Amino acid sequence: MIFWLETAKRLDAIAQAGLAFSQNPYDLERFEEIRKICHSMLHEYTGTPIEKIRDLLSNEVFYPTPKVDIRGIVIRNDRILMVKEKLDGHWSVPGGWADIGYSPKEMVVKEVFEEAGLHVEPVRLLAVFDKKFHDHPPGLFHVYKMFILCTDSGGDPVGGTETSDARFFDINDLPPLSLERNTVKQIDTLFRLSKSSANDLWFD
Repeated sequence: MIFWLETAKRLDAIAQAGLAFSQNPYDLERFEEIRKICHSMLHEYTGTPIEKIRDLLSNEVFYPTPKVDIRGIVIRNDRILMVKEKLDGHWSVPGGWADIGYSPKEMVVKEVFEEAGLHVEPVRLLAVFDKKFHDHPPGLFHVYKMFILCTDSGGDPVGGTETSDARFFDINDLPPLSLERNTVKQIDTLFRLSKSSANDLWFD
């Protein structure tokens, strides 16, 4: 299943690039047909309505590139900050899609404040995970996930617009995780990296 899902996403990216750069009307017609086939494949393997797939992917009009997800790792007394996502009712470290106009440092500061109400200072990049190599549910996009270690200025975390709660958890007693956003194995790896004095970095 994963092979066909990744193949469909790759073919869609090729078709999208062809539609962006080709001028021959016959080539454009063929690339559009490939996109339709890819949308049908993605619908089959993800269960997402084909209309939603079309709306999501057809908005991409330039050369396709992976999406970037930026998340903050905040640790106090060996406890890690997590937020409860309103979308699925499960927990993740705070973060989200990178916005145009923000650097990774600026983005993580913004996301942690909006989702957990804490002011943080980025310290160092801990990991860049390629979503396809980890135990996330199947998705439409190819995603790079950047995790940045941050220090915070204190105070009690609170939920935000997209989160209903925010708390610090013991690494050995994590709440039910939002697997679309983070996995137990990733959090274990990030916690270990945060304790390293060698500036270790994980990247896929």
